[in-house]
Amino acid sequence: MYIGATPSSPEVNFDFAKHHLSIRGESYPENAAAFYGEIIKRLREYLGNCSQTRITVDISLAYFNSSSTKMLFNIFEAFNSAVTAGNEIVLNWYHDEEDDTILEFGQELHIDFPLITFFDHPVKTA
Repeated sequence: MYIGATPSSPEVNFDFAKHHLSIRGESYPENAAAFYGEIIKRLREYLGNCSQTRITVDISLAYFNSSSTKMLFNIFEAFNSAVTAGNEIVLNWYHDEEDDTILEFGQELHIDFPLITFFDHPVKTA
């Protein structure tokens, strides 16, 4: 599943065959529920078919609004369910090293979903 980035929505590249999922860019679509609805549906279908699978997730968001935050929590709830079903989710959380808001959101996700293997990656920007 691939959705190209726009100025207000992230690139979504879910390579289900390789068990590698990524979301990159900025996320403030006019209707976050509409943008993420099909993504979450397809993600849940994919995860429901996984068994004892190691799935790598790369998330690199420079900015996201509050409605995108709700959708991201839905995505993480799906990942958490996949872990409790016997899969391994390895999450790489990329953020600008000076962006405390995105860092703290990642830390909150790590606290809320402790079964997900979480790696924080501060990135230095020019």
